[in-house]
Amino acid sequence: MSNMQGRWLGEARAVLDRIEATQMAAIAEAAAMCAQAISAGGMAHLFGTGHSRIPLEEMFPRYGSYPGFHPIAELSMTFHTQVAGANGQRQAMFIERVEGLAEMVLRNFHFQPDDVMVVFSSSGGTAVPIEMAIGARRRGLRVVAVTAVEHSQANAPFAPTGTRLLDHADVVIDICIPVGDAAVNLPGIDTPIGPVSTIANAAVVNEIKVQSAEILAAAGTLPAVLTSSALVGAERSAALFEAAYQEHARRLARALAGP
Repeated sequence: MSNMQGRWLGEARAVLDRIEATQMAAIAEAAAMCAQAISAGGMAHLFGTGHSRIPLEEMFPRYGSYPGFHPIAELSMTFHTQVAGANGQRQAMFIERVEGLAEMVLRNFHFQPDDVMVVFSSSGGTAVPIEMAIGARRRGLRVVAVTAVEHSQANAPFAPTGTRLLDHADVVIDICIPVGDAAVNLPGIDTPIGPVSTIANAAVVNEIKVQSAEILAAAGTLPAVLTSSALVGAERSAALFEAAYQEHARRLARALAGP
């Protein structure tokens, strides 16, 4: 049996434990902000590039989620199509550093007064996520930064602003990962293996989702929750899907239509 079996799982559990021990107040504040936006008929907008796109998909739409969260997934800054070649990682990493691009993304939407922008960036140092936060605040939105504080501060700021994402947020949630993200050191390998940022982001996303749902349910404003037919049967599952789909479309149409 390998001495390394279970090492990554142990490191991942340690990250989740650190989040629970240190970040619950910030998560609760973010959840309250999201619930307020959704209850008011607006949205909690979500943005991330590269692997930080993954928590957007984790939030909505999937089973156990509900409308009110708006993933702004700019596909040019991800590399889920090809790693190398056209639309690959090299281009995606270049594009997420292009100054001014965030403003072009933000101009697609008309934001409501209670809306929230949640920006995910483990490094917290690339131009587009930072400028998304700056642009959202300029429009009057409250901003939640989900980032790796120690990892972010280990590097000198390399965005044109000379700042980090956490400098432009009303609430900062630290995903508590080690510097460099990868967590397991192996004999004979001089750099660690096994990143933990994705599981950390997923934990933060689902904690926000659950806490927001609790607030919305108490107020009687929780939208339809996407639910598997394995739990509620095919007919109700389909009805919940249609209700959630239509509610998301209604909210998004308002954001796209402008004042």
